[in-house]
Amino acid sequence: MKGARPLSRWQLTVDLTDGEGPVYLAIAQALSDAIRAGRLAPEERLPGARSLAAELGVHRNTIVAAYDELVAQGWLEALPARGTFVAARAPTVLEGRGGSRSTPRRAIPLALPDLSLGPNEREPGPVRRRGLIAMDGGTPDLRLAPTTAMARAYRRAVRSPEHLAYGDARGHPRLRAALATMLAQARGLAVDANGLLVTRGSQSALDLVARALVRPGDRVAVEALGYAPARAVFRMAGATLVPIPVDAHGLDVEALGRALADGPIRAVYLTPHHHYPTTVTLSPWRREELLRLAARARPPMVLIEDDYDHEFHYRGRPIVPLKARDPHGLVVYVGTLSKLLAPGLRLGYAVAPPELAAAMLTIRELSDRQGDPAIEAAVAELFEDGELQRHARRMKKAYAERRDVLLTALADELGDVLDVTPSAGGMALWTTVRSPWAAHTEAWAARAVELGVRVATGREFGLDGAPLPHFRIGFAMASPDELRLGVKRLRRALAYFDTHRR
Repeated sequence: MKGARPLSRWQLTVDLTDGEGPVYLAIAQALSDAIRAGRLAPEERLPGARSLAAELGVHRNTIVAAYDELVAQGWLEALPARGTFVAARAPTVLEGRGGSRSTPRRAIPLALPDLSLGPNEREPGPVRRRGLIAMDGGTPDLRLAPTTAMARAYRRAVRSPEHLAYGDARGHPRLRAALATMLAQARGLAVDANGLLVTRGSQSALDLVARALVRPGDRVAVEALGYAPARAVFRMAGATLVPIPVDAHGLDVEALGRALADGPIRAVYLTPHHHYPTTVTLSPWRREELLRLAARARPPMVLIEDDYDHEFHYRGRPIVPLKARDPHGLVVYVGTLSKLLAPGLRLGYAVAPPELAAAMLTIRELSDRQGDPAIEAAVAELFEDGELQRHARRMKKAYAERRDVLLTALADELGDVLDVTPSAGGMALWTTVRSPWAAHTEAWAARAVELGVRVATGREFGLDGAPLPHFRIGFAMASPDELRLGVKRLRRALAYFDTHRR
């Protein structure tokens, strides 16, 4: 845009190494190359002749001559009292020719490993459209986040120079201490704060586990329906994924035992508290059998427990994590603050057996160095002041109400179409589409988006991306009124589809 701030705020790099002839022509050639390569955009303002001359160590008249040459060729426009700009319709921009002497004519292919993602392995970005009600996942309602308290704590943290410097790769000591206290009091885990690693979200924690534990060719068991981005980190570490069925009692441990008979399994990734996506809880007898099976295996199996939404359990007390009953040190416990506070803060954590924890820390130091000390200190203050505990209680009450609203709305509007899986907790409901609508689950969901509501379909959670007659319907990120309206839109989408199918 003409009138934009001049580039003299930054030194303009002009490559004169290949220049021939008079200096002003070399400068003109370098600037036209920059326009061809897109480094100078149409209508972008150039530095004044005096400032560019000082930067390049030439006389001002040399820059004036270069600019005049480019104006004559149509590359630049000189506007009295305003400055010199790249022409809006410079010849190469108009003709679509690209490249410069510094750009190779043909890129040489690089021999890279295959890092392509399978079905569902890249988390879809949030669907943002005016009026769209998002009911497709377990994201918290960010409108309820304690932003005022967070802002105050962050302002205090960022004023401390120590929080702007390098810190402990394990995470801020105060946050590690606060998390260790929470895990001990609320989840029954005896955790040494020095053995706890704060990460950039639970996905980062899983990536560190995979890179430290898995070697190419290792078999890693995963839930047949599950969280695809987590599966992806194990596959990219070289693992062969072994899908294990999940039923009303959680992971089928007998099926895992049969898979183990076919060869060693390095690790098992699972979500035992609220299975993702069906929300069922791993039964007590299967938990005990799983721990015994992991210890009997040769080599022993590592159990990677992803406890992503422990706070949100609405009937009875939350189930104690596997890690709390880990007599042999085979469980890696992964948690997150994304569901409680906000995913944008990128705060997760991991508790691992000492040898594995040391390897994870080494990888973290080399690849990421550390997290964000200011954010970590601010969240530690929220723990210390009790703000986070109060927020957790408020959110649990709000989400329990929303869950009940959604259950009632589904029964009223779609009770003849959807079977809802009973759940004592979580942030979403798992439903099964009855016949004859089951075969048209994807078409129904697509039409629902057109009418202003999005739900997740079963195909988003399987290993092969095949259609499955299920919806996962989230209730945490929508208000009660939005939930009721969203279900009505879902019903209208089905009515429209039924009419046109006939």
